[in-house]
Order: sequence, then structure tokens, then C-alpha cells
Amino acid sequence: MKPDHGIRILINRLARIDSAAGWAGGLNPTQRAALEYLSEANQFSRSPSHVADYLGTTRGTMSQTLKALVRKGYAAEHRQKSDQRSISYELTEAGAAAVTEPNPIADAIGSLPASVQAALKEGLLQSLRLALAANGGQSFGKCKTCAYHDAASESGFCTLLGLGLEPGESDKICVEHKEA
Repeated sequence: MKPDHGIRILINRLARIDSAAGWAGGLNPTQRAALEYLSEANQFSRSPSHVADYLGTTRGTMSQTLKALVRKGYAAEHRQKSDQRSISYELTEAGAAAVTEPNPIADAIGSLPASVQAALKEGLLQSLRLALAANGGQSFGKCKTCAYHDAASESGFCTLLGLGLEPGESDKICVEHKEA
């Protein structure tokens, strides 16, 4: 089937509107995107390289972005005790609040009927999967949809990492995700 370039153009236009709305509260669109990712990522997927891979940017750019978010009080940096080079980030209260600020695209999608939202989400997810497969990108799916997820325990268990998940993490994005 021949691609409908009008759809790609509409997606790009929506992305630009969304990006323009990202210039609020002392944040730029890249910083806002990093906050949104961190709000959806599980405990294993919050390093600068993970955020960079998800957002399709360089590790250096993302490292500087995350440092700026820490300076502005939107994120906190954590170093592993066993390896001080290993850094992860999490949202502060201010960062969590920034993620939930009104957004024209989110508001527009929220006004669509539930059936249209579901169809739009499914179509975009299929498009994303195909684009990632063509580029060799990672899926970054939610833990509960992963081949490594074991739902036998209360919060879930990652069989790849051999670690239990914290409450709510089954609904979070994971860098190690593999389609079930």
C-alpha cells in the first residue's frame, strides 16, 4: 500500500505545535520531553543514554539536558553506590507537576471520542513499531507487555534482570523491553 504523506505531514505539524507548547515554565521542548520520559520510565531505564535513545538524540545533548533539569529543580540525580559512574534520574515534585501542565495536543486528543483515541493510539503504535524495526531502534515498551515480564508476583518480576518490580512499574517504560 502506498503511504499517505498527508498523515506524516499531520503528525509533523502536531509535533511542532506540541514542541511550541513546550516552551513554558522555564523549560525548552527537549527538557519537557525528557521529563515526560522520566515520568513514564521504570527504575532500570532512567540513565542519560536510555533517555537519549528513547528521544532519538545524542548522549551528550541528553546529559546536558538532564543536568539543566537538576539545576532547575525538576529532576534529581542518583549515582549507584557500587559504580559512581552509573547515573539515573527521577522527577522531583516540580518535575512531576510540569509533566501534568495543560497541553493543547493532550487537550485536543482528550476531546476525541474514546473509540477514536483507541484507534489513533493503535495506529500510531503500529507505525512506531514498523519505523523502529526499519531503523533497528528499541521498542521501549511497557513492562507488562514484555516477554521478560512475570506477573506471578504482586508487582511483577523481570526475568531478564532477575529483579522484582516496584508497585506500578508494570505500567512503566523499560529500555530492555522485548515484544511478548
